[in-house]
Amino acid sequence: MRDAEGRLDTDSLVASYAPLVKRIAYQMMSRLPASVEVEDLIQNGMMGLLEALNRFEEGMGAQFETYAAQRIRGAMLDGLREADWAPRSARRDMRRIETAIRELEQKNGRSPSEAELAAHLGMPLPEYQRMLQDARGHQLVYFEDFSSDDGEDFLERHLGETGASPLELLENADIRTRLVKAIGELPEREKMVMALYYDEDLNLREIGEVLGVTESRVSQLHSQAVARLRAQMAGLLAAKAGKGARRGRSSGNAAEA
Repeated sequence: MRDAEGRLDTDSLVASYAPLVKRIAYQMMSRLPASVEVEDLIQNGMMGLLEALNRFEEGMGAQFETYAAQRIRGAMLDGLREADWAPRSARRDMRRIETAIRELEQKNGRSPSEAELAAHLGMPLPEYQRMLQDARGHQLVYFEDFSSDDGEDFLERHLGETGASPLELLENADIRTRLVKAIGELPEREKMVMALYYDEDLNLREIGEVLGVTESRVSQLHSQAVARLRAQMAGLLAAKAGKGARRGRSSGNAAEA
């Protein structure tokens, strides 16, 4: 869409694709804590749309919409990272839950119930469930999970790499295999929430209607499922980070030699 002088009519294009920005923003909101404002997502998404328009001038059809959606989501995620939307208290509480899950699994040889986790943490069940609710949007993997002992993170080690080695591909395949196994071992209701959320792309309200529970209860079940999976994956991620750090140091020593 161009004006009489052959230049892109940016205003008209922004108006045309503004609904795409809003749609992506509301999709992301279902996976984020209540502290995030949808207006902030939309504002960042509009910046991503403008960037997409400036970089992509041909084929303003479905191909552009796909490209723009990637830029819009990326701009929203960048804004979230800069705002550090996940409160430290929520991450700290989730670490406590993950530790409790590992300790009870080692002690009892099975996945603990909510009541057992609440008792282990020394709090009433409603308080434990509120903790899960506050952790809405907690992610399965953070970049900090891949930090090495010397403080070098995953991005710093791999940003300049153009391809993965066979060993890295094998390790990634191992992570996927272990994750699939861990999901299969979740309690039935939590496994159902994960399937409806990620496979069927239902939002929390829709999942609540399927299960016959409130949206907040679905959020609690999702947070607990993520905590169980993180507890299962913690050892594997730590081992992967350690191997990456050792390989990096070995490469550095070889280069110095």
